[in-house]
Amino acid sequence: MKKAFITGITGQDGSYLTELLLDEGYEVHGLIRRSSTFNTDRIEHLYRDVHDPDARMYLHYGDLSTSGPLVDLLYDVCPDEIYNLGAQSHVRVSFDMPEYTGDVSGLGTLRLLEAIRKTGIAAKFYQASSSEMFGAAPPPQNEETPFEPRSPYAAAKVYSYHVTTNYRDGYGIFASNGILFNHESPRRGETFVTRKITRAAARIKMGLQDKLYLGNLNAKRDWGYAGDYVKAMWLMLQQDEADDFVIATGETHSVREFVEGVFERLDLDYNRHVEIDPRYFRPTEVDVLLGDASKARKALNWEPAVTFQELIDMMVKADMESAGKERTLVDAGYSMGNRRS
Repeated sequence: MKKAFITGITGQDGSYLTELLLDEGYEVHGLIRRSSTFNTDRIEHLYRDVHDPDARMYLHYGDLSTSGPLVDLLYDVCPDEIYNLGAQSHVRVSFDMPEYTGDVSGLGTLRLLEAIRKTGIAAKFYQASSSEMFGAAPPPQNEETPFEPRSPYAAAKVYSYHVTTNYRDGYGIFASNGILFNHESPRRGETFVTRKITRAAARIKMGLQDKLYLGNLNAKRDWGYAGDYVKAMWLMLQQDEADDFVIATGETHSVREFVEGVFERLDLDYNRHVEIDPRYFRPTEVDVLLGDASKARKALNWEPAVTFQELIDMMVKADMESAGKERTLVDAGYSMGNRRS
């Protein structure tokens, strides 16, 4: 039975990757940060009691900001594959927390690679690189496109990319970079723009809120489905040699198009509900990201399965179900209040 170690296991990508690996027969180990509240919602349906003989997922407390415990943990687990998905991954927040972003999203990768080198384990390593690294580079962007990062997050990811290739070349570690363009799902964090839009639109439809505040509606992104993209991560580590791959759909849509698609799906006029708030603009903007995944399509035999409209439909459906439950609770509370009065 193969063993996989995942940082960022509680995130969107971590949860989909865990599902895939368990389906493939892996034993999965995940790194989670200690918190005063439970933060395992996305993987709760996969978790079994550790005393269950069929349990194949194990969670370990730790952090990418400290190297010693990572060395000990990798030595104990001795995984066959390591997926580094952990990061401070919100681009706008990286402007507010640049030092923390650089430490976790940049140096965190170095700490993991050093842990592999020091323990001597024969693990294949996947680094979650980002299309944000291309920044101001003209589209379409592929593996040969020079990086022009436009945020502290993107700069940290560029560092991680290069340190990954350095450890591959310098120490012979099987280390691959997956340069993933934007990928979304119903499990996307609520502060990311796509989920912010679908959640707000559903709540507006249910009469739970009236306005949605957004920043730059003209920014264009290459949006795919997270479930498709984690398959590409896994395929990269099934190859005989490590390499770097762009993963993208090859289509670009503006934030405005995403808003229009969501609100039309719910028979709402977005002009009545969406307002622009300067607080959500970045100090330096990335105008267009459009990926060319020709290399991955050929070498990995990978194709995106979910279309842009199907992605919208999937996210709207999930958030309408959530908003419907919230509406029920609100109505029940109101009725109970009336009876009490």
